[in-house]
Amino acid sequence: MSYHPINLSEKLGLFTEHWSPKVIAEMNDYQFKLVKVEGDFVWHDHPDTDETFIVLEGQLRIDFRDGAVSLKQGEMYVIPKGVEHKPYAENEVKLMIIEPRGIVNTGDAGGGKTVPLDQWI
Repeated sequence: MSYHPINLSEKLGLFTEHWSPKVIAEMNDYQFKLVKVEGDFVWHDHPDTDETFIVLEGQLRIDFRDGAVSLKQGEMYVIPKGVEHKPYAENEVKLMIIEPRGIVNTGDAGGGKTVPLDQWI
C-alpha cells in the first residue's frame, strides 16, 4: 500500500464551477467535500443530519430564518439537523463540507443548484 496526503489546494485547482461539491475522502459513513461558492444559494435543510462548513479561503455568511453567522478563513460552523439555512458569499469562497454519504446539497429544496451525489475528484 502507498500512502499519499490529499492536497486541498491541488484538489481545489481541479474545478471552477460554484455550488458543486466534490468528494475528496471518506471516513466511515462521512464524506469530506470541497466546494467553491459565490453569490446566493437556496433556502434548504437536512432533516436527518448535521452539516459542517469549514472556510478555507474567503468569507461566508450562513443565513437562518432568525439570524446569521459569518465565517472567515480558518473558522467552522456546524448546522444542526433540520435547521433551515442559506449560504451566501459576496466573493468566491473555498470550503470544506463534512456530511454523511448521500446527502443532497440542496436538501429537500431541489432546483437548479442540485448536483449529482458523490462527485469525486
